[in-house]
This record gives sequence, structure tokens and C-alpha cells, in this order.
Amino acid sequence: MDRLPNDIYRTERRHTVQVSLLVGEQQERNENRQVIEGPRGTPLESFLRFAFPDCDNPPMAGIINGKLYELTQPITYDVDVEPVFLSDSIGIRIYCRTLTFLLIVATHQLYPDARLFIDYSIPYGGYFCKVEGRESFSLCELRTIRTRMQQLVDENLPIRRNYLPLEEACSLVTARGEESQAQLLRRYQKKDIALYSLAGFVDYFYGYMLSSTGYLNIFALEPFADGFVLRFSQREEPTKIAPAQSFTALQEVFSEYGQWLSRLNVRHVGDINEAISTGRIKEIMLVSEALHEGKIAQIARLLTEHYADGYRTVFIAGPSSSGKTSFTKRLAVQLLAHGVNTHLLSLDDYFLPHDRMPRDVQGEVNFDDLSALDLPLFARHLRDLLAGTAVNQPHFDFLTGKRKKGLSIRLTQDQLILLEGIHALNPELLRASRQEKIFRIFVSAITQLNLDNHNRISTTDTRLIRRIVRDAIFRGYSAEETLSLWKNVRRGEKEHIFRYQYEVDVIFNSALVYELSVLKSFAEPLLLQVRDPKRRVEAERLLAFLEWFEPYDSDAIPNNSILREFIGGSILADFRL
Repeated sequence: MDRLPNDIYRTERRHTVQVSLLVGEQQERNENRQVIEGPRGTPLESFLRFAFPDCDNPPMAGIINGKLYELTQPITYDVDVEPVFLSDSIGIRIYCRTLTFLLIVATHQLYPDARLFIDYSIPYGGYFCKVEGRESFSLCELRTIRTRMQQLVDENLPIRRNYLPLEEACSLVTARGEESQAQLLRRYQKKDIALYSLAGFVDYFYGYMLSSTGYLNIFALEPFADGFVLRFSQREEPTKIAPAQSFTALQEVFSEYGQWLSRLNVRHVGDINEAISTGRIKEIMLVSEALHEGKIAQIARLLTEHYADGYRTVFIAGPSSSGKTSFTKRLAVQLLAHGVNTHLLSLDDYFLPHDRMPRDVQGEVNFDDLSALDLPLFARHLRDLLAGTAVNQPHFDFLTGKRKKGLSIRLTQDQLILLEGIHALNPELLRASRQEKIFRIFVSAITQLNLDNHNRISTTDTRLIRRIVRDAIFRGYSAEETLSLWKNVRRGEKEHIFRYQYEVDVIFNSALVYELSVLKSFAEPLLLQVRDPKRRVEAERLLAFLEWFEPYDSDAIPNNSILREFIGGSILADFRL
């Protein structure tokens, strides 16, 4: 038998624990860790505040062994902790959720008969909110609420997470008039549910919270339209609120979608779940698709007028998984019904081969940078097509990362070019095209369906779930690979796409009120396969989110639905004119 090592000996059990902090590149290099020791059972918050005192970008939570924990989590054994900062996507989400709770509590204290509805996010950092049960808040009343919120922040009140029996939780929110929340909670599959309390007010929130109100120093309230905006910082600049911007066109889209939801008698996820159980979902699906078709027909009529005025090109842009391709093909069908012939061009086919593409800091191919496109080839092809010259249109294969030679194309003099791609509204691409009369369309999935009055559904989450499903079916990517690329996708959207959404002629909202109930069955198995600790936190968040939706069979969905672009079975897949 081998001799035991000399450095093994008996000792007393430590009454302390060590927290090893992994920050930024340290996670990759596994070096320069900061190790902090403290009494066993000390909350995670204490270790993080010791490590980052007076920080402009404070930690909002921590990741331990691939699992997200709140600041209140007691540390009972030695751990490696990856801090989640305000500038992280998870961190800003926690901050905004807690700030929403602060707003709800302050409003309830001052105006107990008013019920808040957190409606949708605005582009420059904030949530548009409405008040129900009374008239909209006046400017004076908003200032009073703002003052009360700041008082609660200055008092640094604790925010506690407690488990209640499900029946008790439902009774509590029902008594307060929050029937949408009670409707949601009734389908919860466990006996107990976690609710949060602040200053005696108890509420349900999907996702984690901060430990106290003292963190919530950056916010503002501003009147807007028939409600108001709760303003907060963005993760890129966590210490300040960005200047207000006009988003009238986007607000009109939200307003129109809200009218659509009212027409369908749907406002929350509970309404969709109930419709699935009663069979009314078929009606909701058909009307949703009809509303899409009607909007596309309306855009086609407008384009027909511009075509008569000499327009030959339509540029269609939008963020990842917004449904640009299906929208463009359905628009082509509507235009043909109006007597206008079209030719479809996809910017995706002008991607450079993988070995010539730009890379991100991790060395991954960066599709979301404009330099990923072969702009000279695109500009030459567009000019030749408009001049009536034949071109060999390329085809980019996402599975191989290579560009193939496509069909030889020559346009007739009466054809309208429909160009779609994430960069279609970029000024550099517009300059390269050298066209004066360009009709510009922005497509995005702008959902207004919420879990309940206080828990909104992120438009970004809807697109991410769409992309996870589509990438697995059509591009051979795992959910893990899609999640690893998403951060760069979002950065690219902010830099190269969203800034141009206000400089368009039309915005088309591709969101379908029933789609997450369909996508659930496709996305869940993919998310369950995620194993990498860095991606697992996001996968588990999406899985927990999808649990609130009853699944709906995809077989009934029309074969020209935009949703078919992501789940397959689209009659438009091989559509050509």
C-alpha cells in the first residue's frame, strides 16, 4: 500500500467560508481571483459589497455552479462566484423588475384604488405604464409618486422572498383586484409559490429581486400619451438615464397591437391558456393571422402608389428572428394581386464566406456587423438588375458557411425589387445602392401580451425563442450555440439596426399573440440540452418562463403564417415569382 501524503492531517471544522470571485476575463484564465472569507451563513450580498464598495456598476446577483442566486442567498460552503453586475443583461433585468415593484408599492400607498399595468418597454430605457380604476395620473401626482419612491429608497427597506401556499397566494391577489395574476397563478404546478414583500405589500414577480430598496437610485417618472413612463438606465451606461427620444411611430404600433388584443379579448397569458383549454384558440389564431394579412395588404396598397410614382426598390430590415423573410414573400404575393411584379433579394446571400467574415472578441463569426456583407458585390448586382443586366445571384449556405453560385437573374422593366436583411436600412448600404427612391420598412416582433398586469413579456425573449427553434431546425445549431451568439446579436442590433427604425416609411409588427404556446413544445427540449454553465442560467430562465404557457399544437397553423418560418412547414419556403 502506498504511503499517505505528509500534508494530510486532522483539523477542526472551519466556522468560515471562502468566496472566490470570478470577474470578466478571470473566468477564462482562471487567475487573479479575489478570495474573501467570512462567517458561514453570511449572505452573498455581504461578500460582494466588500469586494465592490461604492461601485458605479454594483452586483445585482451571483452565479454559483451555473445557477443564479439572489443577494440574500446565505453562503454555507466554499464557492466560486461570478458576480452579475448592473451592466449585465441579467443584472439590468433584476434592477428593472425591482424598480417596478417599488413603483407598485409607492402607488398603492398613495392611491390604493389605482391598479397599475406595466405595458411595454420603450427604446431609450423605460416601461410605458397605464393606470386602471381611475383617470391617468397628472404631472403633480407623478411627482408625488416619484417623491414617495425616493423616500422608500432612502429608507433602504428590505425586500423579502417568502413561500406561500398557492391557494393563499391566489386569494391574496384576487382580494386586491389582480384577477389576471390570480388566473396565472392558478395553473402553477406546485403547492407553494414564492412571493415578494416590501413595506407590507406582497406581490408575485417572475424572476429574482434585489435585497433592498437602497439599490434603486436611478429612475424617473414622465407623463406620456394616456399613461406614463417609468425611466431607468440602460446596461451600457448604468449610472445615468439616457435622453428621451421620440418614438411616435413605435408607439402607434404598440397602440395598434393593443387594439388587436382587445378585439381578440386577450391581454394576458392566462387568457391564452384559457382559450386553449376551451378551444377558442382556433378563433384567436385565425383572427391573428387575418390581422397580419390585412396589415400586409394595407402596406401593399401604399407601395402600389409609390410604385406608380417611380419607386423600384423596397428595403426591408429588422432584428434577428423578426420574420422578415416570410413578411417579404407575403408582401410580394399581395403586390402581385395589385398587379405589381416583384423580385426578392436577401442580404443573407451576400454574406462573405466564414473564413473572410469579421470575428467577435471570442473569435466567433459575427453576422451582425455590416462588414460581414460583400457590399461591393451587392451594390454591383443591384445596379445591374435595375439596368436590366443579368446577374448570377449568390446563395449563402449557413450549414457550410460558404457562398454558392445561384441562378442567373434578369429583371423586366416593371419589376419591383424587395430586399430584406438585418442591415437593409444601414446608411452605408443605402449609399452603396445609389438609389434615390427607396421605400423603407422595419419588421419586428413587438409583443404586448404580458404574464399579468405587473409581469411583462420581453419582445427580445420572444425573438430569442424563435431563433433557438429556427436555428435548430434549419441551421443545425444547438440551443447552446444560439445562446452563446445572442449577446453579440443584441449588441449588433443596437449598433446597426434599431437606431434606424425611426427613419422608415412603415413598421410591421410580426408578433402573433398565440406563438409562444406553439414554440414551447419546440424550444423546451432544445433548452433542456444546454449543459454549459454560462448558458445554463439563461436556458433555465427561459424554461421557467415557458412553464406559464399551455402548449398548442402547431398542426393547425396556416402554412403561410410568419410562425412557419421558425417551426417549418411554410408554403413560402420555396416561393419564387
